[in-house]
Amino acid sequence: MPKTYRVTGMTCQGCVNAVTRAIQRRMPGARVSVDLARGTVTVDSDAGAPADDSIRSAVNDAGFNFAGAA
Repeated sequence: MPKTYRVTGMTCQGCVNAVTRAIQRRMPGARVSVDLARGTVTVDSDAGAPADDSIRSAVNDAGFNFAGAA
């Protein structure tokens, strides 16, 4: 089941790539979709719903601000 989160601080495609890579490192095989204009990241995994703490850590470690569920 996909979950969508708000992420602040993303301004370009490089930001999108950094957030996507950071999440996929923590959740290999996850499908990550970033909507730069809305500041949202949607994560879907065959392994089940993503853990909010894992997403928060990945986003923050990539240098962006995890702002909770959208």
